[in-house]
Amino acid sequence: MTENSNSAPNMEQKSNQALNVKILRVLVALRDFARSTMFLGDDMDQEGTIEIIKKDMVFRGYVVWILICSIFIASIGLNLNSTAVIIGAMLISPLMAPILAIGLSVGTNDWDTLKRALKNFGVMVVVALMTSTLYFLITPLQEAQPELLARTSPTFLDALIAIFGGLAGIIGISRRSRGNVIPGVAIATALMPPLCTAGYGLANGQWSFFFGAFYLFTLNSIFIAGATFIIVRYLKFPLVSFVNSDTEKKVKRYMLAFVILVILPSAWIFYGLVRETIFLGRAETFITQNLEIEGTEVISKKITYTDTISRIDIFIMGEPIAEQTKKQLEKTMLEQGLENTILKIHQPKDVSADLAGKLSKEVRVGILEDLYKRNEDLITEKNQRIVELENQVFQYQRGAIPFEGLSKEMAALYPNIERVSYSLSLQMNGTKIDTIPTFMMGWNKSQSSKSKSDDKIILQAWLKQRLELDTLRIVEY
Repeated sequence: MTENSNSAPNMEQKSNQALNVKILRVLVALRDFARSTMFLGDDMDQEGTIEIIKKDMVFRGYVVWILICSIFIASIGLNLNSTAVIIGAMLISPLMAPILAIGLSVGTNDWDTLKRALKNFGVMVVVALMTSTLYFLITPLQEAQPELLARTSPTFLDALIAIFGGLAGIIGISRRSRGNVIPGVAIATALMPPLCTAGYGLANGQWSFFFGAFYLFTLNSIFIAGATFIIVRYLKFPLVSFVNSDTEKKVKRYMLAFVILVILPSAWIFYGLVRETIFLGRAETFITQNLEIEGTEVISKKITYTDTISRIDIFIMGEPIAEQTKKQLEKTMLEQGLENTILKIHQPKDVSADLAGKLSKEVRVGILEDLYKRNEDLITEKNQRIVELENQVFQYQRGAIPFEGLSKEMAALYPNIERVSYSLSLQMNGTKIDTIPTFMMGWNKSQSSKSKSDDKIILQAWLKQRLELDTLRIVEY
């Protein structure tokens, strides 16, 4: 009895050991398969990759003209809202090369290449901004199209695209059998459109467009260079060696400082974009789940995220929402992770509950009609104002005279005149106000009163004829 009870645990133990061995073999096989399938060392050409990147980062000669042409094409595409034209511009743009060179030089401790890459990159950016600004200054099409507006601020997805685009770019270019990866990366990461949008902002004085678009371009560039740095280090590209150990230490310190200067702000920006994306998702979920209240309809919403106090504005038609319901909504916001957020519900107070249903169905048409009417009224008002200003300019031009030439003629014809002044004087006749051209004459004291009176009559007639005026006044002083 004791022997049988002892053999049962032994059999169970052997069975468990055999199962563990099988699981271990499966895991090892999966590891080997993953290594062989996802191994990045196959077909790698480190020397060729370094040579190509250094060669392509040079910015002179024909490369300058290719960049200028691609910027013009991209700007025209943004102006026409043409995705195909923008993609074509990104395909021929040489902007990727110096960004890859920055990541490569940091990954290999190549200080000289980093300096040249940063210089070329900076010159490229300046040339691109000047070109796009010039285009938007001379083009008659000034309206901001959706393709242009989409490049005015970065999002979390833009950062992810730049990271994975940079990874794909350096992995593809580091192979001996280099495929057509770089053009695809250039399209995906979209470096050209933000630069062109920044030029649009400069040309039109839209500083929010300029800073937002240039921020997006800078962010994309940093993440592409950072992804390149990671792969270069992972693939163990050869580090630049120095004859002098002191020089090597100095270069390594410079490179470390550069990496910290670039990576830490980028990490903080990335963290901020993640927080913003999470907030926007939670806000959309909160609105969908909690604001479908019977008898009301959400017309529109506005979600504003900031690092301190965020805000959700909801525009509602229908029955008024009770204060208790609003407090419950604010409590629900906290439960759903929307801390430090203000909820503002906008609702017309003069719309009855019976009318709300009808308004909610027709609200879109009504809003469009209202906007159309307001635009028409605004245009009419502006046209009236233009007519008034044109009349004022006409009146001003009528009152303007060639005073310098006229005073010389009077001095030649009437030597007894010593001083002449001119102005438009206002004269009120009951309720009517007239503007009268008035000349103030200073006569020679030796001239007699009769002579002055005679000269004044002749001079007044001459001035009316000379200036083609019906009314004119001469005053002695």
